[in-house]
Amino acid sequence: MQLDNLCAVLEKCKTEYVKSEPMSRHTTFKIGGNADVFISIKTEDELKTVLELTNEYGIPCFILGKGSNLLVSDSGIEGAVLCLDGLDEIKITDETVVCGAGASLKNVCLAARDAGLSGLEFAYGIPGSVGGAVYMNAGAYGGEMSQVVLSAKAVDKNGRVFEFSNEQLQLGYRTSIFKNSSLIVTSVTFKLKHGDKQKIKADMDDFLSRRQNKQPLEYPSAGSTFKRPQGYFAGALIEKNNLKGVSVGGAQVSQKHAGFIINTGSATCLDVLSLIKKVQNTVKNADGVDLEPEVIFVGRK
Repeated sequence: MQLDNLCAVLEKCKTEYVKSEPMSRHTTFKIGGNADVFISIKTEDELKTVLELTNEYGIPCFILGKGSNLLVSDSGIEGAVLCLDGLDEIKITDETVVCGAGASLKNVCLAARDAGLSGLEFAYGIPGSVGGAVYMNAGAYGGEMSQVVLSAKAVDKNGRVFEFSNEQLQLGYRTSIFKNSSLIVTSVTFKLKHGDKQKIKADMDDFLSRRQNKQPLEYPSAGSTFKRPQGYFAGALIEKNNLKGVSVGGAQVSQKHAGFIINTGSATCLDVLSLIKKVQNTVKNADGVDLEPEVIFVGRK
């Protein structure tokens, strides 16, 4: 079996892996069945090697950062999950911050703050990795990645390296060039500006406080469930239709913020998908608005 062959080579390369790893341990939703094999990537060279191997053996692979915008199937993920947590180096030179795709956005924001660099304050509190943030062009409070990313490096499944400028990244509302390609972000360069450390800290604390007051951070979730429909706010439409607190199994429309579907403790992927459909149908019938999920579904169907 090709998966066994892959694992045998990983052993020889001393690459860390686990078979039948529950994905519920690796997503902020705390939902998901097993990955056939879960591989922890520590360096870009290791990533290239593993990509070449999975390509050679015909094993599908899924790239994981911090698992913050994902809904994983109850049946798990076929093939290999490559976790980029180990690509977490952060280097600062003057107003430039270069970081690995696996670095947490929180840690990058804190490093920028400590260096007196302004521009990433809006991102403090956004869960997830730098790679995931660029992949989705993450944003909040009037800021988004497109405003601060100078460039990004990526590899394809043959291990070839590419570099993209800000313009080439095609950063739009919750999208980028990576959304419709097999390219994998490996590092990101931010261009920030020198600022007053105290003001930077105060702004970051303010944004975090607003999140804590308005969002159901005490429960597992994948963040905002739906994209913002043009001319509307998803949360307001959902609340208007009296859907706050509505549940399917362990999945619930948050009573604190209707734009979030939360895991109250025992939610399955099927629970969440059923609740998403219920919300979409209700809003469509009442307001004629199509709600598009922001959360990404992955795994066996």
